[in-house]
Amino acid sequence: MTDSTGDPRPEEPPRRPAFPRAMPPSIQPQGKARPQRPQGAAPREDLDRTQVMPRQGQPSPGRPAAYGRGAAEGAAHRPRSRAEQAPRTQPAPAPAPQRKPRRRRPSFLRIVALLLVLVAVSLGVFAFWASSQINHVDALSGAADTPGRTYLIVGSDSRDDWDDDGTEGARTDTIMVLHKPESGPVALISIPRDSYVEIPGHSANKINASFAFGGAPLLVETVEGVTNLTIDLYLEVGFNGVADMVDAVGGVELCYDEDVSDWRSRLEWEAGCHEADGETALAFSRMRYSDPLGDIGRTQRQRQVVSAVANEALSPATLLNPFTMVGLTSAGLDAFAVSEGTGVVDLARAALDLRSGLGGDAVTGTPPIRSMGYSVAGVGSTVLLDPDLEDAFWADIAAGAFEPGETVGGVG
Repeated sequence: MTDSTGDPRPEEPPRRPAFPRAMPPSIQPQGKARPQRPQGAAPREDLDRTQVMPRQGQPSPGRPAAYGRGAAEGAAHRPRSRAEQAPRTQPAPAPAPQRKPRRRRPSFLRIVALLLVLVAVSLGVFAFWASSQINHVDALSGAADTPGRTYLIVGSDSRDDWDDDGTEGARTDTIMVLHKPESGPVALISIPRDSYVEIPGHSANKINASFAFGGAPLLVETVEGVTNLTIDLYLEVGFNGVADMVDAVGGVELCYDEDVSDWRSRLEWEAGCHEADGETALAFSRMRYSDPLGDIGRTQRQRQVVSAVANEALSPATLLNPFTMVGLTSAGLDAFAVSEGTGVVDLARAALDLRSGLGGDAVTGTPPIRSMGYSVAGVGSTVLLDPDLEDAFWADIAAGAFEPGETVGGVG
């Protein structure tokens, strides 16, 4: 073959078929992509089905979903998912072994309820026993009631093993009026036992002589005539019994600022505060001849003894100790005699009122006194109450008109 100049042309190299150029393995596409067919080649029906099978649930990219034998045939040969598989029949679970029901432990509230029942039963038994031990005396006058609650507290002394001080007959050593008004502070007023007063049915005499003349009823009537207050509860205390109560609570602390060596009461005392047993407390409450204040000073010490015993008796250490409480109650019931109709509840209320009367907010003192040495023929030396101030004084006590903690009365 020659070109236009007539020279022979060089032979052209043979053309390669129009097949795609094979790529080196290092840069061949990854995955299972089907190799391309040469241009103009007829489609092959016997292609490897594994090369054209689409992934489960996805058609091959660039290829119809119904390629080859169709999606239905491909779906028939692909493995079924776990959700499409028929559920296996599970064996029925074995019945759980039955447990024995546990015993329910008592709850806190049940324990508390049980304790309350036990306490209530114990208090009921204690109250029944205490009621059977109360000593009652006929004392109240039956006069019309006056406002508030009024108690007459009388301290008596049998004078066993005590030297005679010249007093004849049964006398009272302590006379105290405890009044709780409808409003205002509680008042605890000591009436000197030698107070010169009118005694119903008798001539004027020392107030404690009324006890010798007519016992508790006449004493109550005499005090009502002096105070214009009706007595609601009469409480007689034997000081020998108070000594037993002091021993029952293990002793009490008493204070007196003078040295004492009294042969009548047999009190030996060094100035100051000391723990006293029952015998010492009894002598402490009896002593008056070695006291410059005489009967008034003795009344103050007796009130101190009663206050100390009451504070010990109502303390939690005593109330929560059944042995101490029973011993104290037994000694107290032996020491006390109360007016007819007085029960355990009345005594408990009286104890609370007395505790208030012995507290710092109580009104304390004596009625107004005109003379501590008023001499009366046939009677002797007496205490003359002030007749000009008496009635107003007791009216203020009844109304609760005094200030809490105030000391009232005394020698004017």
